[in-house]
Amino acid sequence: MSADSLAHTVVMASPDPPPAPWRCRVEAVVWWHRAAAGSAALLAPGLRPGPPLTVGAFVRYLDTPVGPYDEVLACPHLLAGARLHLPFIAVDSAASVAGGRALWSLPKTLATFSRAGSRLRADDAAGGWTVAADSQPSSPWLPVAGVLGNTQVDTDGRLRSSWTRAAGRGRLARVQVEASDALASWLRPGRHHGLVLRARVVVGAAHRGTR
Repeated sequence: MSADSLAHTVVMASPDPPPAPWRCRVEAVVWWHRAAAGSAALLAPGLRPGPPLTVGAFVRYLDTPVGPYDEVLACPHLLAGARLHLPFIAVDSAASVAGGRALWSLPKTLATFSRAGSRLRADDAAGGWTVAADSQPSSPWLPVAGVLGNTQVDTDGRLRSSWTRAAGRGRLARVQVEASDALASWLRPGRHHGLVLRARVVVGAAHRGTR
């Protein structure tokens, strides 16, 4: 069964998700690098590319309306206005798959996660890909707060835009990234600038719009 078919089955079998906003407590490792040539083609049709930057993250949700879970995600190319668009996002929670798809049009799929020391790894439940990241902090803990926008495209072709607000603390880091197969063509393996975070976040409701 393909990853998308598996996710569709999970969504159909899941109860209605709790409504947004979702208030969560997270630990995360975030990294970024210059976008690879052609990465803007991975954005949904009609979305306007912005700064040529790729952003990836492992996020451990310690407390959410659907319980704890792990997540890996990546934006191949920032949108105009430095907003994220996430064609790649996977979790180890059926309830999170259902909530992400229903509330924010996030194409969440299922994955398995493991941790060995500072090394994090995610494997596609359907066997299609692997991503790993090992973070080495390089600064003391500092206060962190901000707002990050995300834009997805619904099945009817309409935009669904939302905001995530975060407040906590973070450390600058160097992050060694591994990515398999097709992912490696744009989610570049190697050592990248990054951030280790501990924060409380609020994921707001998505608002529909036109292109």
